Amino acid sequence: MENRGKFIVFEGTDGSGKSTQLKQLAKYLRGKGVACTLTHEPTDSPFGGILRACLTGRIDTDERAIAALFAADRLDHITNGVNGILRQLDAGITVLCDRYYFSSLAYNGGAVSAEWVAQLNAPAMALLRADLTVFLDLPPEESMKRVSRRGETERYESLENLRRVRDAYFAAFERYGAGENIAVIRSEEDRDRTQAAIRREVAKVFGGKL
Repeated sequence: MENRGKFIVFEGTDGSGKSTQLKQLAKYLRGKGVACTLTHEPTDSPFGGILRACLTGRIDTDERAIAALFAADRLDHITNGVNGILRQLDAGITVLCDRYYFSSLAYNGGAVSAEWVAQLNAPAMALLRADLTVFLDLPPEESMKRVSRRGETERYESLENLRRVRDAYFAAFERYGAGENIAVIRSEEDRDRTQAAIRREVAKVFGGKL
């Protein structure tokens, strides 16, 4: 479908600047006349609410349960008839998403069976792959420094976990990245420089027409 929206995903460890860069990109695209919407995982659905309670420690649960909840939240995110990603894309709206299934493969897949997590996410992979996945790469030490500035940490936010997760991302790209369009971009202190690198990759998705 020529008028279908583009699906652009932002991935990275905590503190990598995904949310900031995603918002900057949305502003840029809208300035170019591209209709776009921002979304994130966990979502704001009931699934997402339970997940956030797990991630912040309000609910103490097993990593396998969290992986399964993420998979369920993701499927609803894709297929929801009111505001699902597929509905938005079919309406010609470009969707910018903060985290998608590579987050599950990296975060959950590093703590439980990666193969099992991949199986949980196979339906999402079959339904919708991103036109572009932007991975904002940052050394774990710098990630932890940025996270610490917030004053509170979540389930995965320790230096040891951030190291494990970064390694797991690259392992997931290697193992499950066939057919994916993944751009690894250094997340720099100079946000404008990072944004410029992102825009170069996004322009390719739009056929260089931005």
